Amino acid sequence: MTLEFFLRLLTAFSCGVAIGLERQMRQRNAGLRTITLVASGSCLFVTLGVLTGNGVSGITQIAAYVVSGVGFLGGGVIMRDKGSIQGINTAATLWCSAAVGVLSGAGHYGPALAGTVIVLLTNTVLREVSRMINSTPVANADLVRVYMLTIVCREADEIHIRTAISNSMYSAPLSFQSLTSEDVEDEPGRIRVTATLTMHPKDQSKLEQMASRLSMEKSVSSVSWTAREAEPTPE
Repeated sequence: MTLEFFLRLLTAFSCGVAIGLERQMRQRNAGLRTITLVASGSCLFVTLGVLTGNGVSGITQIAAYVVSGVGFLGGGVIMRDKGSIQGINTAATLWCSAAVGVLSGAGHYGPALAGTVIVLLTNTVLREVSRMINSTPVANADLVRVYMLTIVCREADEIHIRTAISNSMYSAPLSFQSLTSEDVEDEPGRIRVTATLTMHPKDQSKLEQMASRLSMEKSVSSVSWTAREAEPTPE
């Protein structure tokens, strides 16, 4: 049993070193020593359940406590920097390292080694894939932007302008969230019609064409539009 114990611990240690080296080379908060300690510690806790003869249920219970403990440890490496979250990937790596340690402690060497390979592939190969995706042009990204089109026209032609806006959107085609009208201060007899649209930035040229057509209406004195920052579309 002593030889088996050392074999399990050595497996957890080796897997932890392999994962930790990759994190250390990238200068992450949780590097070589932290990852190795998490993997080895998880192995020791599970091995304790084996040595005390608690059976499968006891080992499973200890593994659950290990996962909870590593969750608190992972929370410590997640930081907020100027509104952005940093360290989530490192925390996930800690979590996976604990899983590798638990598998090693339970004597499942093949799955432990396979888990190590998956973690390394995720942090290396998929890292480059993520960079390639992030570098794609905005036109290819799944983003939406809120636009506000404002037209000032004669009060008598309000209905005509609202109809023209609706017809232009249907022919583009575009869709709007709202279409409102209000009096223009200091300009009696003038109405401000505002259309709020949500669309992909690549369709901005359609909005520009629509604004150009509306500006040719006799009753229109001004046409303008503004855009807010792009946001990911909800899934």
